[in-house]
Amino acid sequence: MSGSILIFGANGGIGSATARLLAARGHHLHLAGRNAEAITGLAAELGAGCSIGDVLDDGFIAQAAQDAGERLDGLVYAVGSITLKALPRLSRADFLRDYELNALSAALAVQAALPALKASGRGSVVLFSSIAASQGFGMHASIGMAKAAVSGLTLSLAAELAPAVRVNAIAPSLTQTPLSKNLWQNEAMAQSIAALHPIPRLGSADDMAALAAFLLSPEAAWITGQILGVDGGRSSLRVKG
Repeated sequence: MSGSILIFGANGGIGSATARLLAARGHHLHLAGRNAEAITGLAAELGAGCSIGDVLDDGFIAQAAQDAGERLDGLVYAVGSITLKALPRLSRADFLRDYELNALSAALAVQAALPALKASGRGSVVLFSSIAASQGFGMHASIGMAKAAVSGLTLSLAAELAPAVRVNAIAPSLTQTPLSKNLWQNEAMAQSIAALHPIPRLGSADDMAALAAFLLSPEAAWITGQILGVDGGRSSLRVKG
């Protein structure tokens, strides 16, 4: 008897793309997110269960994990933020929100889902870091710090939970989703950023979903503790000037 896959942030660009791909491959899903209309609509479309709420609200993460059932083959935490401010403009609240949303709540999601992931016998966790956790970009102090925490969390949990549960993270470069629209809706800006990548385009939600689905699958059974870049080569290659 197989278990479900729980997706936090299923109403977002990457979360919804991952949900659609997994559903197309026959997985039973439980979707969690704060946009009630988007979550219920997607759940109806995919025949999935759903939980409506905000990961920053007390008790929601634990409730969503409980709603998802006693066996979970996978957990995807696709909740995130993009806070781009110069250091003098960043408040304590900015730093704390980015950390809590991206890293702390990811840890709490794994904690809440852990019994069900272990019960599956093949549990796999996919988190989302960022290229900004390994490359230095101006205006990224808050989000870069938070995403670096996700990378550290991935390694720590992969070590602690092996061999029962695999834990990996995807580290995207700029991806065309509603969350990042302010960065790519201007065509000239989008082309300029795309040109910084050896494969000169921006990422798509489907790019991220494809790797997430692979990491959740039995084909990735010997992969854990990895932070995998889906970034057009930007994190490791330099285009010729």
